[in-house]
Amino acid sequence: MTRLPIFAKLFTSFFSGLSPLGVAVPLERPPLEHGGFRAPELVELINLESGLRLDIRYATANNFVGYPVYSEARAFLQKPAAEALIRVHRKLGAQGYGLMIYDGYRPWSVTKIFWDAVSGPKRQFVADPAQGSRHNRGCAVDLTLYELITGQAVAMPTDYDEMTQRAYFDYPGGTPESMALREILKAAMTSEGFTVHPREWWHYDYQDWQSYGILDVPFSAVAGR
Repeated sequence: MTRLPIFAKLFTSFFSGLSPLGVAVPLERPPLEHGGFRAPELVELINLESGLRLDIRYATANNFVGYPVYSEARAFLQKPAAEALIRVHRKLGAQGYGLMIYDGYRPWSVTKIFWDAVSGPKRQFVADPAQGSRHNRGCAVDLTLYELITGQAVAMPTDYDEMTQRAYFDYPGGTPESMALREILKAAMTSEGFTVHPREWWHYDYQDWQSYGILDVPFSAVAGR
């Protein structure tokens, strides 16, 4: 198995979610995973392409939990996913658009915060920490389009993180313009190996996500490795 870099060793304690008697207990650490994974190689998106715009809502109170869960407004992905994303951004330039990033790599502990913050039907919009998220693997990105001329985000069928059926990719409502923009984003992303989440028009998973393990490394440790 490939030797992990120093920053990846920060999450060496794993937890299965079961007591010694097999009784479910609250999960406070990432789930135990077996098998070989590629060594993580998280890179900061803005360092690869300055034309990307960031709107990292989770570093502010403007999000569904109502308070910052990130100490820094930064976005990271595994290097192959990041390079594919940059190709998407540059392709979109010919159509007058660029990519605005809401979120990339997300530490597992933040996924746990999200899960605990919601209940009922809204839980379909957050990942179960017992399974982990593709964001935790550094292979999922939340994003939208922005207009190169104005620098403003385009109007999609919903705002980011709206937890209703209007956020579904196949939601038939919205204006014709917003639905067309949703399709432009999908076409560009799928051309580089990303797949849209069926319940979140803004969420795309990179094709190689299974190759990476769940991480719970803070941004400061990633940036300073």
